[in-house]
Amino acid sequence: MQVLIVTIRSRDWVLIGILSLLFSVLLSLVCYFLVDEMPSHGFMFGSILGLTLFVCAFLFTTTLNQHILPLLHKRYWLMIAGISSFFSGFLGTIFSYFLSQALHVKLLSKFESNVILFSFFIGLLTCVVAFLLYQFVVVTYAKEYQEKLLMSSRLKSLERQLNPHFLFNALNSMTELLHIDTQKAENALLSLCDFLRFSMKENARIRLQEELENVERYIFIENIRFNHAIFLETSIDSKFYEYLVPKFSIQLIVENAIKHGYNAKPLHILIKATMGESLILTISNDGKPIQTKQFGIGLSNLEERLTLLSKGRLSLIKSEPTTFTITLKELT
Repeated sequence: MQVLIVTIRSRDWVLIGILSLLFSVLLSLVCYFLVDEMPSHGFMFGSILGLTLFVCAFLFTTTLNQHILPLLHKRYWLMIAGISSFFSGFLGTIFSYFLSQALHVKLLSKFESNVILFSFFIGLLTCVVAFLLYQFVVVTYAKEYQEKLLMSSRLKSLERQLNPHFLFNALNSMTELLHIDTQKAENALLSLCDFLRFSMKENARIRLQEELENVERYIFIENIRFNHAIFLETSIDSKFYEYLVPKFSIQLIVENAIKHGYNAKPLHILIKATMGESLILTISNDGKPIQTKQFGIGLSNLEERLTLLSKGRLSLIKSEPTTFTITLKELT
């Protein structure tokens, strides 16, 4: 699963600052209390520590987000963020030591004689707190992020409905068909209406049976233009029909197969379903082999929707014959 990209806004930094102060003050008060020192000194040192930790965290995070993370692959982001969190706590503690001395704040003798050790310990604690804060931010924004992605998906669906190229080809083919077979032209027009009506549905996930029916409509419409050279075969047990899949998931891969795989020869598309720990949908075609293993915009969007909506993934199994699998872990 990809790292969820979140934006730390001003109000989040305020919350982080408050949590940093509370964490530092409480920790200091406990330590000063245990050695019978005045709580006021503990409060002062805790406030200084919380302030320096917050400033270091802000500077490290800002530098990381703006100048370092954009240069690295996403798989390294959490590791680098963890290292950054450690040094925020480590350096923040050392800075608090010198700042406390400059302000004549009474320090614990154990702390003064073991500043590096205590800084290392605070650095580790900061890592743990940063991880918990990250999880909090993820939970806070996951729904918002998902809704944004779903809205983007709906917009892409609308673009597909109103795609001038697709509509022009379909309507032009139907116009020509009118002079040959009026009944077939009428059936084709009804299929196009059903396809567009299906596209307008607001559901992010639909039954597998509905997705397959829409794929059949799409191929029926495209076959008018390709002179019935596209052949669809499905090998799916009806017991899988009620499982939910992201809308346009299979259809997008079929569309991709026709767009990039058709080579003026009959194109055979096979869709299969198997069940193990997850439902696995396999979509293959015998057209031109795929040229690149990197996903374009459409497949990348599908991959992310699968992750968020069904805890699944999209995989290119082999290039010849071109074979994709959709793994769905959340089926209800």
